[in-house]
Amino acid sequence: MTLKRRRAAVPAADRLIRQVASFCLCYPDDLVSARLPELVAIMESQPTGRGRDALLDFLHAWTAIDPDERRRRYVDLFDLDRGHALYLSYWTDGDTRRRGQALARFKAQYRSSGFLLADDQELPDFLPIVLEYAAVVDPQQGSQLLQDYRASLEMLRFALIDSGSPFALVVAAVCTTLPGESPRSRAEVQQLAPPTPPVETVGLESVGPVSVELEAYS
Repeated sequence: MTLKRRRAAVPAADRLIRQVASFCLCYPDDLVSARLPELVAIMESQPTGRGRDALLDFLHAWTAIDPDERRRRYVDLFDLDRGHALYLSYWTDGDTRRRGQALARFKAQYRSSGFLLADDQELPDFLPIVLEYAAVVDPQQGSQLLQDYRASLEMLRFALIDSGSPFALVVAAVCTTLPGESPRSRAEVQQLAPPTPPVETVGLESVGPVSVELEAYS
């Protein structure tokens, strides 16, 4: 008789960090900005920890900025600079034909969990979408996706550190929900994956906004 190994449940604290991080990484439109005080209150109610503390530091810094300035900074950082791409497979595959296979894998994984993206939503490897999936849809499989793209997360984290962006705190918080310590240097990250993406372009474009809803955790 073969016994199936039971997968360990993802702690509620980790799922909450992922979901709040998903909100934080979305474009700060009026809806997202209106939820920021709620996110601060939620994180302040949680026990102290590296992920919780990093998110709270980010939220305090982010909410102190004028809403129009928040939007400008977000666009400058993420939309106008591919060096801070929020698309996980971009870091490993660039805009290449190989990336199409990676995106198909994300879609297949979502579909197997009953998580269907609207046609006008972002590409399936968009980090806020992956975090929503890993927080509320299928935390175990979502954890595996994030771990498979751990190198992408860490390269993004270092890029944000280089730019002096508080968003580095958000990515660092996400990494605390995964096994093992984050690399302490870029050299360690390079052992996980190539440090720069290929340059071949095939015209992959992102479209539309992503909407994230807060789930209750107990």
